[in-house]
Amino acid sequence: MTDHPANRLKDSASPYLRSAAHQPIDWHEWGDAAFSRAKSEDKPILLGIGAVWCHWCHVIDRESYENPEIAKIINEHFVAVKVDRDERPDVDSRYQSAISAISGQGGWPLTGFLLPDGKPFFGGTYFPPDDQMGRPGLRRLLHAIADSYRNKRGELERAANSLSDAVAQAEAFTGAHADFDLGVVDEQIASITKLFDIKNGGFGRAPKFPHASAIDLLLERYQQSKEKHLLAMAETTLDKMARGGVYDQLAGGFHRYSVDERWLVPHFEKMSYDNSELLKNYLHGYQVSQNPFLRETAESIIGWVNEDLSDQQNGGFYASQDADVSLDDDGDYFTWTLEELRAALLPDEARVMELYFDVEAHGEMHHNPAKNVLWIAGDAADIAKQLGLDETSVRLTIAKSKGKLFAARKPRPTPFIDTTMYVAWNAMFVSVYFDAARVLGGSLGANCRAFALKTIDRMLKEVWTECRGFGHRMGGPALEGSLDDQVFSVLALLDAYETTLDPRYFTAAQKTMDLAIARYDDPEGGGFFDRPSDAAPMGGLDVRRKPFQDSPTPSANSVAAIALVRMHAFTGDDRYHAFAKKTLEAFAGIAPQYGLFAATYGLAATVFAHHPLQVVITGDSNDPAAQALEAAAHSVYRFGKSVLRVTPETPQLHLAGALKETLPHLPANKPLAIVCSGNTCLPPTSDPKQLIALLENGATGAATS
Repeated sequence: MTDHPANRLKDSASPYLRSAAHQPIDWHEWGDAAFSRAKSEDKPILLGIGAVWCHWCHVIDRESYENPEIAKIINEHFVAVKVDRDERPDVDSRYQSAISAISGQGGWPLTGFLLPDGKPFFGGTYFPPDDQMGRPGLRRLLHAIADSYRNKRGELERAANSLSDAVAQAEAFTGAHADFDLGVVDEQIASITKLFDIKNGGFGRAPKFPHASAIDLLLERYQQSKEKHLLAMAETTLDKMARGGVYDQLAGGFHRYSVDERWLVPHFEKMSYDNSELLKNYLHGYQVSQNPFLRETAESIIGWVNEDLSDQQNGGFYASQDADVSLDDDGDYFTWTLEELRAALLPDEARVMELYFDVEAHGEMHHNPAKNVLWIAGDAADIAKQLGLDETSVRLTIAKSKGKLFAARKPRPTPFIDTTMYVAWNAMFVSVYFDAARVLGGSLGANCRAFALKTIDRMLKEVWTECRGFGHRMGGPALEGSLDDQVFSVLALLDAYETTLDPRYFTAAQKTMDLAIARYDDPEGGGFFDRPSDAAPMGGLDVRRKPFQDSPTPSANSVAAIALVRMHAFTGDDRYHAFAKKTLEAFAGIAPQYGLFAATYGLAATVFAHHPLQVVITGDSNDPAAQALEAAAHSVYRFGKSVLRVTPETPQLHLAGALKETLPHLPANKPLAIVCSGNTCLPPTSDPKQLIALLENGATGAATS
């Protein structure tokens, strides 16, 4: 219990901000009220940026912001502002850039000190309450900054102005503009190959993050070139991640990243955007390799999302699941002692699972050495040989024991799930659920299709308007949409159109794309800003920013280019092609040096240069031959490919180029497949095997015309 009233964050729509409502600090949300107060009282601003899933954000809350003595210093000398980075990515991205320039590092919690107008002059990430671990204590820092603000104001103002100019300069991407050159993809593939970890999969060293766009780029390039090492890099990475502790071996779903290079010990939070992008990878990896383990992993991700990360009744995907229940644990919900495992299983089952999951008396967790992260350490054949058992019985034991362990984990206190629904992240999941419907088929595929449609319909109903496009969040007070919200939603709407041929999805996609051009485009330098041109002022770092790096989600500018290319393929409107070209040229001069971290740009460059493949399948709706052609078309991964199932009852389609000219001459009730790209169509085929060959090999000839 606290002996002070709840602060003004108690009414926030953000669960992260509400979690600080009990703190003795007079917190403000980001907005005019905070800046007005800072100016009228002539106080610097203490800015804290974090997220509900962020472990160290909770640490600084408990150690410092719940400390009455530290709170008194803050309330006396500062105006305190707390920001949820998921809710306000525009604020976070700008101050991350500024604080990184000061301290050499970014991340969360972000702790910034600003002038009353919002310009930052100092900051860092986590500060302990008192000096320790080589970090200055927040208590001492607050006193020092308050003193400097009173007595050395001129120095702080010069530092703030210099820093703001540096951020504006960095965001201007000076020297970034160049002619479009598809050779950038060769350079990116070379960079990705150089960073590949042959032993453990993945790219670079610890800490190790999944780089979903890089994996898709490797798979697409493999489909073009058939260079086996490209598939080996993608497949090895997907296999190692799915066998590691970074994957939840019992419930499914990926944790955010691995602290080690072997994918064993994760940061345990689970993010919506990681799981949508990795689900995409596993579906595409399965299409290319036919590796059943990749399909099983994809199905397991869907199982976890359907159970824990979505509103199955109304549609919509939730934002994240926290890593911890309290600050005293570190992934305790997900980890196991040897005794816990043995208590949940029969002795014979425990012997198998100790080997399968490498569970020992001494585990991997530093805060509790008895705790083990579950990872696949051995296969059934080796375990059977070691224990003198039949391999089939070992496989059955593993399957049954995983169910028992999952049931034993269920009663544990469960990490918090943030049920906020952010539009861009929902759009990403909508697209990949349509992907899952096409690749997996059957009842699971049908369920994914139905839920994707339910979600996109909810997005259109609740958070889309004809004059402003998409907002940022479903539910709660309205938040202005970002570029991400528009362009990911355009792709989701195009995917909905391709799946249903319902023209209302295409109409909404085109209107949203046109709004993005009108409101976010940089008419001088090309590319798109993250905030609309008519957005409300946002404080001292009100710089125009064009997101380019894939961090933590695919770059909004690269996604915009992909959306424009796909829109051009459907409409034939050269305006979309011109904007795609301008967007790619805006970053062509710097894309090679970003390498792995701009892999989405490589995908955009690929689909721009080769044109997206369009497949139309004709024939009566229940014709088995037409269904076989459709299944064949869906079985092949090619980035940007669309498959349109046309029957005699299908209304007029949105088509352009050679496809528009060719389709009227095909009998609608005869099962045929035609593959087109740009202004070229290949001869129709009724043979599913030939269609697969055209998509994997022959269609590249059409694509370059």
